[in-house]
Amino acid sequence: MNAKMTAMRTNASDIQPRRMDFEFDPSMSRYWFADDQFKTMLLTALSCTFPEGERFFVRAVRHYQKQISDPDLRERVKGFIGQEAHHGKEHEAFNDFMEEKGVPTRKVHDFVHNGMKWIAKNLSPERQLAKTCALEHFTAMLAELILENPEFLEGMDERMLPLWLWHAVEESEHKAVAYDVYADQVGSYWIRTSEMALTTVEFIGFTVFHYIQLRQGMDDKRDLRSVGNGLNWLFGRPGWLRRLGRSYVAYYKPSFHPEKKDSRAVREQALKKLALMLDRPELQGAG
Repeated sequence: MNAKMTAMRTNASDIQPRRMDFEFDPSMSRYWFADDQFKTMLLTALSCTFPEGERFFVRAVRHYQKQISDPDLRERVKGFIGQEAHHGKEHEAFNDFMEEKGVPTRKVHDFVHNGMKWIAKNLSPERQLAKTCALEHFTAMLAELILENPEFLEGMDERMLPLWLWHAVEESEHKAVAYDVYADQVGSYWIRTSEMALTTVEFIGFTVFHYIQLRQGMDDKRDLRSVGNGLNWLFGRPGWLRRLGRSYVAYYKPSFHPEKKDSRAVREQALKKLALMLDRPELQGAG
């Protein structure tokens, strides 16, 4: 994977979009995550939701943007929108790469696109922003799991690793922006927590569904051993998702705030690693 990065400040906050133009080596294996079908398809299923999902997040926050009076929050919103726009672009490139590998990512993308249109039509702006907060909490938990536990990505092709590290860093950086907009403009504890409960069911259900959609459209056999080992990887030992229980439950506390967990040190460590991998020394000073 090649990447170019333009260091240019776009707002007055610490949340700065990084322009990464990833190129994916065609010689890379279809199963680039430890040569493992389950792990690769799980992350690919998530990636298929990112472009349309992150555009939805931007629209949900933008609805309230002009009403925000706090100048610091206004600048952080600009950073959030910029980062999310780049995430959508880079994951579209990744999804196209996987489509060329015989993985039907376009099918999932179109399904998500239609789903987001339905949500935009049927949910109130308050609910849409609350759903954004919920999904941002999921992405922040997963991002910081990756940043705190480099062994989570053990075996991943090193040409693919920068995409996931970069995305994790930026999700952690802007994890509180949508939440702060919600607190400033809506503030309802009931809407926030009830939407998280609904979104949890949707997130789990649709992730499984999208995994199945991808596998059904592929030309090789399902590796049941990989599925079994993968479920153990998530819920048994080491049980990565099981470890997120405390962070997930914390969202339901009235006093919850994303920044109560300070992840600056692990972000800086990941940026140093990215700088070395991509030969981009300016990354070490970004963020």
